[in-house]
Amino acid sequence: MDTSKITTYKVTEAIQLSQIPTYEDFNSSDKQLKRELENVREALGDFQDTLYAHGKYSVLVCLQGIDTAGKDSLIREVFKDFNARGVVVHSFKVPTELERKHDYLWRHYIALPARGKFGVFNRTHYENVLVTRVHPEYILGEHLPGIHSVADIDEEFWNKRFDQINDFERHIAENGTLVFKFFLHISKEEQRQRLLRRLALKRKNWKFSPGDLEERKLWDQYQSCYEEAINRTSKAHAPWYIIPSDNKKAARVSVASILLQELKKYKDIQEPELDEKIKVNLEAYKQQLENENG
Repeated sequence: MDTSKITTYKVTEAIQLSQIPTYEDFNSSDKQLKRELENVREALGDFQDTLYAHGKYSVLVCLQGIDTAGKDSLIREVFKDFNARGVVVHSFKVPTELERKHDYLWRHYIALPARGKFGVFNRTHYENVLVTRVHPEYILGEHLPGIHSVADIDEEFWNKRFDQINDFERHIAENGTLVFKFFLHISKEEQRQRLLRRLALKRKNWKFSPGDLEERKLWDQYQSCYEEAINRTSKAHAPWYIIPSDNKKAARVSVASILLQELKKYKDIQEPELDEKIKVNLEAYKQQLENENG
């Protein structure tokens, strides 16, 4: 399967979301896409074992997307072959009372993956320049100095927040966290169809909320906020990738393939060499075990 076009998904210059396709299938059947994903995720699982043994890097995978973009199922399918202890998923919801007593990045910082592990943020620190930008009244719940009303939340406020996010990502990258940010890009029509499926299928009813329809009315505002966030924060050390996601199976292949291709570039991530004193005595240790009485 030719997935070479995924190299174009990386954001290296200013983009317009309206000009970027939301559908891809790599000219492949569902069966072919499934097989490709199985191969890639098995290789990713092997890489995670090596990452853990090496113990000097961690990997942070950030997933963003409008409601119904497919984040949950992508996590389930892409990381299926990982050692369960090698990947930790955090789904960030509305901040708790405790989280509101700290700065907005605190809950994300304490959730960062330890060295040797993958961390997945299902919704991320970018909610703080997306949802809160569409609904600036939410900022008032943060009880920030100098912010008494929505009128106090000006352009300078958002500029500082983007700077803070860039600084946060630069800091963790410089300390060994490999950062990947994926925007699951779907069309408005595809979202409509997925919401209809949630209503039509009883086993998916629980996913539906009337609030989904209210947020859908703000589609254009969200697209504008996503576009600005991506353009202002896609950096060499923490790049954004825009993944066409109307086809979920192809989107999973894209994310998994990008991770594997980029992580393989870190040639220093190798299993550690055994101490020479242990290495020269391997046969003796083996003989000792074989000579034990059962």
